[in-house]
Amino acid sequence: MNSIFFYLNGKQVVLESPDLDLTLLQYLRNTGLTGTKLGCGEGGCGACTVMMSRYDVDLDKIVHASVNACLCPLYTVDGKHIITIEGLGTSKAPHPVQERIALLHGSQCGFCTPGFVMSLYTLLRNNPNPTELEIEECFDGNLCRCTGYRPILDAAKTFADQAWKQGSVNPDGSVSAVPKSDSGCGLDGCCRQKESGARDTAAAAPCTNGSDVCCKQKDTVVRDPTTPYTNGANACCGKAGTCCKQTAQPGSNLAEIEKAQVISQFQKYDPTQELIFPPLLLRYAKGKTIASEPQLRALEIMSKDPQAWCQRFYRPLTLDALLSILSTHPAAKLVAGNSEVGVEIKLKRTKFPVQVAVNDIAELRQITHAEEHVRFGANITLARFEHVLGELIRDHPEERTQGFRALRENLRYFAGNQIRNVATIAGNIATASPISDLNPVFMACDASVTLVSLAAGARTVRMADFFLGYRRTAMQQGEVILDVCVPFSQRGEIIKAFKQAKRKDDDIAIVTCGLRVRTDVETHRVREAAFAYGGMAPTTVLAQRASKCAVGGTWGDRALLDRMLAECQNEMRLDFTVPGGMAEYRAALTTSFLFKFWAISCHELGIGAVEAAFAHEVADDEQRVLSKGKQEYASITDRAIVGKGVAHLSALKQVTGEARYVDDMPPLQGELYMAMVMSPKPHARLVSIDSAEALELPGVCRVLTASDVPGENKWNIFHDEEILPTSEVHYVGQPVALVVAESQKIAQEAARRVRVEYEDLPAVLSVREAVRSGSLFDEVRQLKNGDVEKEFASAPVVLEGESYCGPQEHFYLETMGSVTVPKGESGEFDIYASTQNPTETQLVTAEVLGVPANRIVCHVKRMGGGFGGKESRSVLIAAFTTLCSYHTNKSVRIILDRDEDMQTSGQRHPFYGKWKVAVDKTGKLLALRMHIYSNGGFSHDLSIGVLERAVSHLDNCYRIPHTDFVGRVCRTNTQSNTAFRSFGGCQGMFLLESMLCEVADHLGLSVEHIRETNMYKLGDMTPFSQRLDDWNVPTMWRQVKQSGEFDRRRHEVDEFNRGSRYRKRGLSLVPTKFGISFGVKHLNQGMSLVHIYMDGSVLVAHGGTEMGQGLHTKMAMIAAETLELPLESIFISETATNTAANTSPTAASASSDLNGYAVYNACKALADRLRPYRERMAGEPFGKIAKTAYLDRCNLTAAGHYATPDIGFNWVKNEGLLYFYFTQGVALAEVELDTLTGAHTTRRVDIVMDVGKSLNKAIDIGQIEGAFAQGQGWTTTEEFLYFSNGRLFTQGPGNYKVPSAMDIPRDFRVSLLEGAPTSMLKTIFSSKGIGEPPLFLGASVFFALRDAVLAARKHSGGTAALHLESPATAEMLRLACEDDFVEMARIPHEQKEGRVPFAIRI
Repeated sequence: MNSIFFYLNGKQVVLESPDLDLTLLQYLRNTGLTGTKLGCGEGGCGACTVMMSRYDVDLDKIVHASVNACLCPLYTVDGKHIITIEGLGTSKAPHPVQERIALLHGSQCGFCTPGFVMSLYTLLRNNPNPTELEIEECFDGNLCRCTGYRPILDAAKTFADQAWKQGSVNPDGSVSAVPKSDSGCGLDGCCRQKESGARDTAAAAPCTNGSDVCCKQKDTVVRDPTTPYTNGANACCGKAGTCCKQTAQPGSNLAEIEKAQVISQFQKYDPTQELIFPPLLLRYAKGKTIASEPQLRALEIMSKDPQAWCQRFYRPLTLDALLSILSTHPAAKLVAGNSEVGVEIKLKRTKFPVQVAVNDIAELRQITHAEEHVRFGANITLARFEHVLGELIRDHPEERTQGFRALRENLRYFAGNQIRNVATIAGNIATASPISDLNPVFMACDASVTLVSLAAGARTVRMADFFLGYRRTAMQQGEVILDVCVPFSQRGEIIKAFKQAKRKDDDIAIVTCGLRVRTDVETHRVREAAFAYGGMAPTTVLAQRASKCAVGGTWGDRALLDRMLAECQNEMRLDFTVPGGMAEYRAALTTSFLFKFWAISCHELGIGAVEAAFAHEVADDEQRVLSKGKQEYASITDRAIVGKGVAHLSALKQVTGEARYVDDMPPLQGELYMAMVMSPKPHARLVSIDSAEALELPGVCRVLTASDVPGENKWNIFHDEEILPTSEVHYVGQPVALVVAESQKIAQEAARRVRVEYEDLPAVLSVREAVRSGSLFDEVRQLKNGDVEKEFASAPVVLEGESYCGPQEHFYLETMGSVTVPKGESGEFDIYASTQNPTETQLVTAEVLGVPANRIVCHVKRMGGGFGGKESRSVLIAAFTTLCSYHTNKSVRIILDRDEDMQTSGQRHPFYGKWKVAVDKTGKLLALRMHIYSNGGFSHDLSIGVLERAVSHLDNCYRIPHTDFVGRVCRTNTQSNTAFRSFGGCQGMFLLESMLCEVADHLGLSVEHIRETNMYKLGDMTPFSQRLDDWNVPTMWRQVKQSGEFDRRRHEVDEFNRGSRYRKRGLSLVPTKFGISFGVKHLNQGMSLVHIYMDGSVLVAHGGTEMGQGLHTKMAMIAAETLELPLESIFISETATNTAANTSPTAASASSDLNGYAVYNACKALADRLRPYRERMAGEPFGKIAKTAYLDRCNLTAAGHYATPDIGFNWVKNEGLLYFYFTQGVALAEVELDTLTGAHTTRRVDIVMDVGKSLNKAIDIGQIEGAFAQGQGWTTTEEFLYFSNGRLFTQGPGNYKVPSAMDIPRDFRVSLLEGAPTSMLKTIFSSKGIGEPPLFLGASVFFALRDAVLAARKHSGGTAALHLESPATAEMLRLACEDDFVEMARIPHEQKEGRVPFAIRI
C-alpha cells in the first residue's frame, strides 16, 4: 500500500505516493494553510504547533496532542486528524481561544500566536477544566519574543475555574457539559463571588440587584472589539466604585476596568461544539472499515524522486514485520517521534535512505506490572510514560516508587509538550545522547532493556552495560528495544534525579544525573549505591569510585560524604577544552548534585546529619509558583479614542492565521527559490568559485557571483561592505554566491555543491582580542566635561576596573525573508520584504541593479518581529532576491532558515569598558573616565550610531561632575553587528551600573544608596550638554520604593539570607533614562498620505512599518481622533515606497512621534477642509458628507509631513540637542538563587514608566513587558557563543535560550506614571516613545542576582568586590558563589594557559 489517509480540519485527505522528504508543516503550507508558521525547524519554538488527534487502541479513547509540524514527517499522519489554526475560527467568527488571546493583548507581531493558540486549544480538547498550573505548563514548548508572555497567560487563564466552560471529555472524544453553580466570571471583585474574592461556588454571594447573571458578564455598550471601551452608568450590583457597570472615576485603574469590559464580551466556551473525531478514522484505527473505505495496512512507499533523501519508507503493524524489514535493511532508520532524526536531517543534512515508522506496532507499547518491576513498552511516548508513572506513584507506597518519582521529576522539564507528545522512551535510549535526561535515572535505578531481533530472539541488557561510547550502544544489527524494565524501590532506598540546563523549561541538559542509595533501615549502613551522570563523558556514565566508596559506609557520616565528594570530583573532572565547554561548572554540578542528594536522602531516611537540615533548601520546588501580573494606569477622560486600551488592529487576524507575512504569499507561476553559498572561513582570500557540479543538478537555473552584479557592489552607510565578495571573505556564514533553483530543497543542495577554494588569513573574533591587537575602526566618539585628572589626584577614593556585556540575538520568530517580482518592463521590480527599512531596501537594490529608485517598490505588510535586526541587514537579503530576479526574469523567494539567519544577520553589539572613577566615602561620584569598545563585526553597518548612543548613556540617571567618555568600534571577523532594541543605550547604562556595583562593594555601601545619592535633579546638565526638563526619575524612584515596599522587602531578603545557606535572595532597584531621537538629524522626519473615499472610509499610509509594536494601531487611532470618526473607518494596508517615499527606518522608538504627527497633520488638513460640510450637514452620515465634498471638487487626499524641531548635535563641539526628550522608568526586581546550581527564579518585579500621555496604554504596557523580558534574557540566559574557528556555536533555540513563559517574573507589576509634568514635551498628544526604553530595566534581574551572589559569597567568607559580567548564566552565577564545591572543580591555571575553550564569548 503506497497511500496515506488522514483528515485535515474535518476534511478527508488521501495522498498517493507522498513525498517522503516532506514534513507536515511543508505540506500544510504548500496547500495554502499558511497560518502554521516555520520559526526554527527544530521543534524549539512552537510556532508550527498543530493538534494531532488519534484513536489510542491501547487506551480505547481519542487522544489529542500538540505536535511540532516542522518535525513531523508527512508519512506519519496516516490515520490521524490534523487541526490547524484555520480549523478553529476566523477573524469574524473566532474560536474563544483566539478571541481571548487577541482581545487581551496576547498577540503583538503575531508570528508565534498560532502556536500558542493551538497549544491552549489542545489542552482544552483534552481537559475543558484545566487548572491555572496546567494552563501555564501547556505553553512550555512555545516561545514568544514580543509580549513577555504575561498577556498570553492572562488570556489563557480565563479558561480556568470558570462556570461557563465546565465539561468533561468522554472516551470517544465527545464532550459533555457539566452543570455547576454560578461562581461568576472569575475576575476579582465579581459580584457573584464572596467578598473575600474566593472562587468557592458553593458560597458565592448572590447578585445584590436580584439578577442571576454576573455583573462582569452582562452586556455593555461595547460591541466592536476594536473600538474604545466606554462605561455606562447603569450599576448592576451596588458595589460602589468597583462594579464594572459604573462609570470609571478619575484616578481609578483603567487597566482593570478595560480588562473587565473585554472579558464581559467574551463568548462562552462550549466544549460540546468542537470538531468531532471523524468516525471513519475511528473505524480505520480499529481495523473495522468496509471494503470501499481505506484499510489499515502496512505501508511501503517508494520515492519517485531519485534525489530524495528518503528513498523507501515502511510502516509495519507488527513486531515480526519490523524485524523482517530490519533483516533486509539493517541500516534502516527507525522513526517514532522524529524529534532526533528530524533535527539531524534539518541541521546536519544527514540522509536516511530507508526509514521505518514504528508508531503502530502494538507489541512496542505494552505496559506490564510484576511484583518486583514494571515493564514499559519501548515505544510509548514520553507524555504517556509520564502519565503512567503518575498512576504508579498514586497506587503504590512512596518507598516502592522512588525510581518512578525520579523519572517523572525529570520528565517535567524534558523538552516541551510538543516533543513529549511524540518522542518515545526507546528513542531517548537508543540515540545514546551523552546529555540524556532519562538514561542516568534508568541507570541509577538498575533498569534493563529487552532487545529483540529476528536472528537472535530476545535478550536483556542492564542499562549500566548498554552505553559503550559516544552514540554507541550494545544493540546489535537488526535489534530493536522491546521494553524497559524498571524495578520497584525497596525500603531504605532513595532515588533522586537532578538536571541543570541553561533554562528550566524545554532545554537540553548541561549535566543530569540519577542518584540512588539503599541503606539498612536500622543502621543506615549503605548496601548499594549508584551515581549516574549525563553530560560528564561521551556517554552516560556511573561514578564508579564514588558509588563504590559509599557501600559499607554509614549514610549520614560526614566523613563518608567528604570521601564521596572527593572521589566524585576526581572521577568526573573534565579537561579545559572538553566538548560542550563549561568544564569547571559541569564538574561543580556533579558534587553539588551529590550534596543535594545527601541532604535530601538523610532527611527522608530520618538520619540526623547536619546536612539534613538543608533538605528544604536544596530540593527543587515540587510545585511551580504560578505567575500573576498587575497592570495599572489611570482613567483617561479627555479624548474619545487616543489613550484607550484598544487591541492591536491585526490581533484577530493573527490569532486565526489570516495575517499574511512574506512567506505566506502564494508563489507565482514559475517562481524560483534562492539559496546562499556561505563561507566556512572567518577570514580568507577567495581563490576560486566552481559552480559546475551545482549547475548539473536538475532544477538549478543560475549560480551568481560578484561578477553578476550589474550596478554597485558596495552598500551600507559607509560603503564598506560588498553585496557579494570579490576577493576576500570576512566571517563564517558570509554569502559568497547565490544559487537559483526551482525549489528550496534543490537550491540548498546545489549551494552545498558549489566548490570554493580559500586561502586563510588571520582572524580576530572577540572585542578584548581586538582591543589588544588594535583592530579598530577610525571613528572616535568622546564626551569630555571638567577635569578628571585633577579629581583623580585629589579624590579620597579612586578605583579602576572593567565591565562587559555580551551580544544578543534578535530571535524574531519570523526569519529574514524577501520575495522579488519582476514587472517585465522598464527595469521595474516589486519587493515584498520583512524589513524595517523599505526606503533603504529600495535605494540599495536600485543601486545594485543600476536603475533609478523609482523603478523599485518595496512593500511591507507586517513583520513577525524585528527589534532592530531588520533595519539594515534585511536590505542585503532583498538585494539578493532582486539580483536573482533581474537575471532570471522570474519571481524569486528566500526565507532564511533559523541557523542561516543567526549566522548572517548580526546581533546586539557586545561592549567592553575600562573605567577609572573617583568617589568620596559617602558614595558621591566625583569623576569618571570610561573608555568603551564595541564589537562591530567586519563592517561599519550602524555601529557608529550604536556607539554614540552608548557613550551618551554612560551617565544613565546620575550627575557626574567630571567625565571623560570615549568610545571606539572594533573590527572583527564576525557578522556585522547591528541595531537591536535600545541601540547601544542599554549597553552604556549596563557598563555604568556594573561599575557602580563594584564601587558599592569597595565602599561597603548599598548600590541603591549610591544611585540615590548621585541621581540627577531637575535642571541638571548631562555630559552631552542637555538640560533635564520634565525629569521624573526621582518621583518614580520614590513611588516604586513605596509601592514595592522596598525597605520591608530589603529587610526580609536580608533575614532570609541569614537563615538560608544554599538559597539566597537578591533585590535591586534600577532607574533608566533613554533619549528619544535618531542620532542622524535628517532621519528625524515622518510622512503620511491619507485618502478619504466617497463612502466615508479612510485609507492611511505612513512611513512606519508594523512589526508587532502596534504602530499601525496607534496611527489609526490618531487618524480617527483627528477626523472625529470611529476607529473602524480607518484602514492601513501596508507600508510601501510608492505611497510613503523617503521614509526613515522604523526604529529609535521615534516612529509614533514622527509618523504620528505626520498622520495628524494630514488628517488635520482634511478635517479643516471638511468642517464646512460637516457644519452644513450636521447629523448626516460621514459617507454622505465625504461624497458631497467630492462632488463639490474638494480634495479628499492630504499628505502630511513632520520634522522634529530643534534637533541636531555636534559631537566635536559637544553642543546642540541630541535627544528631543527622555523616556524614563524605574524597576524593582527580587530573585531567588540556588547557589548550588546557579538556577534562579525571578520572584517579583515592579515597574513604573513615564510614557507621557500614552497613545494606547494597553499597547504601551505590552511594550514595557516585552522589552523587559528581552532585557532579562540579554543579561541572564541569552549567551551567544562562537567556536575558536569563527563558526557560530549558538545557531538556534537548541543552544540559544530566550526566556520562556516560565522565566518571567512570578509576580509582574507594571504601572504608568500619571500626572507628571509635560510642559516641555512637544510630541503628538504629549506621548512618548516606548519600544526601547524599558529594555534596560530587564537588567534589574541581573543586578538582583548579583545581590544574591554577594550574600552567598558572604556566607562562604568572601569579602572581595564581585566582578560579574553579562549574561549572568547559571554557569557564571554558580562559579561566582565561590564555595568549596567550586574550589574542588577549579582547573589549575597552568592547565588553561595557552589553550582555547570549546566556545568563547566575543
